[in-house]
Amino acid sequence: MDEITKKRIKNMMEKYVESKVPKHLQTQLRLNFKIRGNNVTLFQERPAFMSDRWVEIDIAQFRLADGQWRVYWKDSKNKWHNIEEITPEENFEDQLKKVDEDKNGFFWV
Repeated sequence: MDEITKKRIKNMMEKYVESKVPKHLQTQLRLNFKIRGNNVTLFQERPAFMSDRWVEIDIAQFRLADGQWRVYWKDSKNKWHNIEEITPEENFEDQLKKVDEDKNGFFWV
């Protein structure tokens, strides 16, 4: 992923995670993301039980391969799986919208 694309996605993801959790809940739940290589991982953070630490729980991963974004979900054994129902797209924002809408219940409970 080139630097321009990385910066554009970073700005888009910052706005997305900021807008998703109401202010009054942000002491109990946060959304965040990481960009590593050609992967963008969306995750939630929650306070750990009886601790001041926060626990990360992965929600979705977007992977850029051959100019197209593929969407993955993570199983209970921490293995990522491609979601075949979500067709690879060149447009990252379209893939983020599909995860946000989550018509098949892969990401949000």
